[in-house]
Amino acid sequence: MKTTTTLTLAAILLASTAPLSAETLRWARSGDALTLDPHAQNEGPTHTIRHQMYEPLIIRDVTGAFEAALATDWAPKDGDPNVWVFNLREGVKFHDGADFTAEDVVFSFERAKQPNSDMKELIGSITEVRAVDDYTVEMVTDGPNPILPSNLTNLFIMDKGWSEANNTVNVQDFEGGEITFATTNANGTGPYVLQSREPDVRTVMVRNEEYWGIDQFPMDVTEIVYTPIQNAATRVAAMLSGEIDFLQDMPVQDLERVNAADGLIVKQAPQNRVIFFGMNMGADDIEADNVDGANPLADVRVRQAMSMAINRDAIQQVVMRGQSQPAGMIAPPFVNGWTEAMDAESSTDIEAARALMEEAGYADGFSIQLDCPNDRYINDEAICQAAVGMLGQIGVTVNLDAKPKAQHFPLITDGQTDFYMLGWGVPTYDSEYVFNFLVHTRGSDIGTWNGTGFSDAETDALIQSLASNTDLEARNADIATIWRTVQDQHLYIPIHHQVLNWGMAEQFGIEVDPEDQPKVKYFTVN
Repeated sequence: MKTTTTLTLAAILLASTAPLSAETLRWARSGDALTLDPHAQNEGPTHTIRHQMYEPLIIRDVTGAFEAALATDWAPKDGDPNVWVFNLREGVKFHDGADFTAEDVVFSFERAKQPNSDMKELIGSITEVRAVDDYTVEMVTDGPNPILPSNLTNLFIMDKGWSEANNTVNVQDFEGGEITFATTNANGTGPYVLQSREPDVRTVMVRNEEYWGIDQFPMDVTEIVYTPIQNAATRVAAMLSGEIDFLQDMPVQDLERVNAADGLIVKQAPQNRVIFFGMNMGADDIEADNVDGANPLADVRVRQAMSMAINRDAIQQVVMRGQSQPAGMIAPPFVNGWTEAMDAESSTDIEAARALMEEAGYADGFSIQLDCPNDRYINDEAICQAAVGMLGQIGVTVNLDAKPKAQHFPLITDGQTDFYMLGWGVPTYDSEYVFNFLVHTRGSDIGTWNGTGFSDAETDALIQSLASNTDLEARNADIATIWRTVQDQHLYIPIHHQVLNWGMAEQFGIEVDPEDQPKVKYFTVN
């Protein structure tokens, strides 16, 4: 790895085993997939790479509508609302030539429910997955679950035989640093086949000529060369020099320059993602501050004051160059449960924030460490740097520690950070997804990204009821109740909703996906 990473950017991009042509897509963004194991990490860029090689039963198109993938149709079983029936696509092959059958679906769902899986919250309501025959699967839920299909769009199907043969029946222990065969190898049913994988350097995929959908989708790209480039200036230079064709993480300060360049275009769309800070309110004392024997974040007045110190408009204009939408709640506007009124609740008021700090007994402030990624979200470290100065105005001295996402995320899931940045997309388009991961009391199979320490039995019960409540009006009322608790407790400090900007060579055609998950099978080449 050490010798590989010393290669020049041009050498990395050009060192493909196949000659570059109009059908090769040279693709870059700031970070790499964390792992190829289909169930080890529920993280956007990681899913994006896996979507090229693996497939779920159902996907969403660029409008957010369901589209059949490995399942051709799905519906509750006649006479039994606790069972969903999925009819599977016949004649599908895994990349190694093995047949795709219901046995692989049962295996994959059982695997995704393992303790090390980061996908288990999505299928927590499923009590059994059974194969009726080779191409029919029934999923039994703990009570009727009207939104079950929404939870399956990133739940990838593995080949049972391949997994057993390569000792990858168990999900990789990502947080524990485990490396397995599935970490750097893949055998899916998807449109592209893994050719080579050098983590954090380059991943090469080639078109699957046996893909079941090869005549249904454009499939114009025959080779993908994916290169993570953390440095923003280097990414733009690579785009302007023609070394890359497609850039996901476009630096906002360079949008006009790239869009004005010959042969390049920038496409924009709102993203289904919100950026925010989390605070450990649950501990009696915390490690990252200078207050002995107490936790200032446990006081809701302190959390509210910190939120009021953040000038979201300034971040939008100065840091994001207008490419964001200030947020007042940690749900994007795409999501059922979002309201315009709640999203407008965050305000900046330094004097009122100082008064709250004094009322809470922290008139002289305190110091605390802020953990921030530097290769995951648009201008993530710059946002954190801006927040340092803003919080300083109310006496909160922030020590910023920014690091790559592969080191940052385990701090949250392992409970090793007291103040941190996180971004959250909602692929189900429903608030239950937010609550299951970020609000419910942390447990082995739910609340795994809730680093706040918030725990409330009544709220937990409401969250759990959402999976089986078929009275949508009552369900939405419960969602509003939960959001009111989140807002009143100031569990998180919302910053903004991201805006996506994709840069690309003009011969490539693709519409911006609000999930920020381009699926290369849809790309056209002119």
